[in-house]
This record gives sequence, structure tokens and C-alpha cells, in this order.
Amino acid sequence: MSKLYLIPTPLGNLGDITYRAITTLKEVHLILAEDTRKTTILLNHYGIRKKLSSFHKFNEHKKLLRIAEILLGGDSIAIVTDAGTPGISDPGFLLVRECLRQGIDIECLPGPTALIPALVTSGFPSDRFVFEGFLPPKKGRQTRLKELAGETRTVILYESPHRLLKTLEQLAEHFGESREISISREITKIHEETVRGSMEQMIAYYTEKGVKGEIVIVIKGLD
Repeated sequence: MSKLYLIPTPLGNLGDITYRAITTLKEVHLILAEDTRKTTILLNHYGIRKKLSSFHKFNEHKKLLRIAEILLGGDSIAIVTDAGTPGISDPGFLLVRECLRQGIDIECLPGPTALIPALVTSGFPSDRFVFEGFLPPKKGRQTRLKELAGETRTVILYESPHRLLKTLEQLAEHFGESREISISREITKIHEETVRGSMEQMIAYYTEKGVKGEIVIVIKGLD
């Protein structure tokens, strides 16, 4: 029976994929990939030969109905992103919603997502937390920062390296320079690093060192 599979892929280390994910990728008729070049590296590593189709934030709207047609026709499809779990700050949500609307079966496999290891290694309470993904780039950003500053739960954000220092400065303005923070980057990769300290210390650290790699910011909740 046709089904849409959401398959998490490694954040960096190619060994961080489940046997079930590999088996499913081998069995589906088509794989939707955020970047077919990156997905090809993963598939080649595991000897998987499958038809690929690009599916990313710039074309997902216009491809939704065609993909639903393929699924309704009896084929099974897997969706993967460059790293992590589809739908978590990556393409996937719109397709899931369309499939549900048309009565198409969906299955999401468990697997890598950057927010969980960053949260656990932060040392901050992990029993209750709020995941915000990427903050709004412009409209609504200041409002959101003000709201999050009063959170008693641990707050998790994603950020790109070229915006990290600006974001840290804005966080210090709203949360206070003494608020504790943990920053993880390049999770599972060769240069993986987690640095902990106050907002002020993190700004000084990354001003001196520079920033490379994908970033997860974990902020201790308000006491």
C-alpha cells in the first residue's frame, strides 16, 4: 500500500542512521530530497539506488499535488532533508498536511534531530522545554524575544553562523547578560563543540573565535 515515509538522516556522521531507515529507503519507489547532491552521498554510502526528486522550500508548494497524485496511484515515497528529521525547521510539514487532507497514510521514523542532543548536553532542565526553531528574521522578532525572555522553561533556538553574534547580542538585551546559555555546533561532526556560560561570556567567546557550522542555542529558563 502506498505511504509517505518521513525519514530522518544523519546530522553529519553517516553512521547515525537506523537500519530501518536504510531498509525503507531501499524499498520506496521515490525519494524526495532537499538537496539531491547531499542525499546522493548518503545513498551511495549505503549502496542505495533510487530515483530522486528535489523537494525544498522553494518548490514544495507547486509539487504538493503532483506528489499526492503519485501516492494515490499506489507508489510509496520517502522524504528526507539534508540533515535531521523532515518537518523540523525543514521541508515536510506542508506535504504531511496535504497527505492527511487526501487520506494518504504517513509514517515518521525516529532518528536524528539536532535539538535533542543540544538540550541534553546543556545541563539545563530537559523535562520541560520550548523549541522555537529559527527566530523571525525581521517582522515579529522583537516581540518574540520579549515573550521568550519570560519563559521558565528551557528555550531552544536554531541559528546560522553568520547571524549568531547579532542574535546573541539581542538575546543579551532581552534576557540579560548574566542569563546562562549553552551553544552547540557541528553536532556529530569532527569539530563538534558545546560551550556554556553567560550571554556576555558567549558573545566574547565567539567574537574572538569566529563562528562556523550549524548552531543550536539552549537558554536556561527564568528562575
